[in-house]
Amino acid sequence: MGALANLNGQIMPLEEVKVSALDRGFLFGDAVYEVVRVYQGRPFLEEEHFQRLRRSLESIRIAGVDLARLRRRVHDTIEAGKFREAMFYIQITRGASMPRKHAFPKQATPLELIWVEEYHDGPTAEARKTGVGVITHPDLRWHRCGIKSTNLLANVLANQAAYEAGCAEALLYLPDGTLTEASHSSFFWVQHDAVYTTPSRDNILPGITRALVLGLASRANITMREGHLRRDDLAKIDELFLTGTTTEVMPVVRIDGNPVGRGQPGPVTRKLHEVYTQALREFLAKP
Repeated sequence: MGALANLNGQIMPLEEVKVSALDRGFLFGDAVYEVVRVYQGRPFLEEEHFQRLRRSLESIRIAGVDLARLRRRVHDTIEAGKFREAMFYIQITRGASMPRKHAFPKQATPLELIWVEEYHDGPTAEARKTGVGVITHPDLRWHRCGIKSTNLLANVLANQAAYEAGCAEALLYLPDGTLTEASHSSFFWVQHDAVYTTPSRDNILPGITRALVLGLASRANITMREGHLRRDDLAKIDELFLTGTTTEVMPVVRIDGNPVGRGQPGPVTRKLHEVYTQALREFLAKP
């Protein structure tokens, strides 16, 4: 099954979607989005993703979006395509307006785009077994990273640098060397038998999988703390891992070509992925 889209309530093949050249998402990046993983036909952490979508919409003052209706459209599109293992993408823009100007238009109808496509976890699952490499890269993004905005050029450039270095991700750092998050995922590190993550503030996207892992730590008797990690201290950590919607819990074994700990997935990372997998099984077992 090819990717299936739902544009303002109309289901169609993704390649048939047409959006106005005057749409503010296209012209200004005046839009927000979410990506959700579908397992066995069921969206995982759906409520949490829609809560974050609501916060993003409120933060940039896009009004008039019926989120309950949007959720029904998501489910209708999944059902129409008979999708089982998939992901869906939602993008909401402020809509199209004339004349082109930076200030909000007095009248514009939000554009609501959904698409669903099959997701094959095989390559990512293999990477979880061996771990991945990452690079460090300057954090050149704007200061409202708590909004899941489509303004992603700085993230794209950082991730391209990682790709060109043969790595999976880029850890972003501020001018003082403090690491914030990765280009499209959250990160945790292990030091002295505790797991740390960067505090969730405006320079950090409040990751949905990040929040789940924080909540699951007690199952594995793992201590979770918030803190700050600097580039200069990377050699001192025992483990590092990424979290994300399709990443799940991904071990990092190299940073800028240097091994993390023993250079292989560590026991704490593996344990957290086990409890993550168990939480997913419990979700799928519910009627």
